[in-house]
Amino acid sequence: MTRLMAALTLLIFAAACDEVTTTSAPSGPPLQVQNVQDELRTGNQTARAFSAVVARVEPVAEQECRRRTSNVNCDFRILVDDRPNQPPNAFQTLDDNNRPIIVFTLALLNEARNADEIAFVLGHEAAHHVEGHIARQKQNAAAGAVIFAGLATLTGGDQGAVESAQRIGAQVGARSYSKDFELEADALGTIITSRAGFDPIAGAQFFNRIPDPGDRFLGTHPPNAQRIETVRRTAAGL
Repeated sequence: MTRLMAALTLLIFAAACDEVTTTSAPSGPPLQVQNVQDELRTGNQTARAFSAVVARVEPVAEQECRRRTSNVNCDFRILVDDRPNQPPNAFQTLDDNNRPIIVFTLALLNEARNADEIAFVLGHEAAHHVEGHIARQKQNAAAGAVIFAGLATLTGGDQGAVESAQRIGAQVGARSYSKDFELEADALGTIITSRAGFDPIAGAQFFNRIPDPGDRFLGTHPPNAQRIETVRRTAAGL
């Protein structure tokens, strides 16, 4: 971990980077693990792979963003979360100026076995921004809050009950289409990864080593097998 952080510190500022954030994997039984060659066995190897991935994937992600959107900030900033004890994670967010940020934790980078896996995660997170998932999730949350509050009012709920219903409705609304968002990001992430010169199918093997969320009601992530199939189907059409 220390060697990886030191190497990343030297390399990240030598390359044009953007931010990345990833969520912890949901619990559940893992899929059958496939034999994926571990090409990244040292911190230096991982740091160099990450730097090379960012240099190749970020311009492609920006190009796809500008081609598919209008009036959207496509200047990705990719960061590494170097706080200790953070779980394997990557996520996309926005700064105060609506610049897209993608964040990787060191633990996630340490678990990657090759550059294709890092590239696929980066393409996936960039796709969330291109697809406008943050704004769409906020809209779903707002709609859920209004609907649940309205139901509480119609059934004679007091102010406290209405406010509680709003909170619950916002949570339900935000989760309602989250699985669809993940599959959309997997599909577009496959395109971005491939156009950057990496193998998205090899990159998606990362799913075989994380817990499978299954198909839980209001879960945030679809089953791993469904995600891998989305990648394979999209790649076959390229």
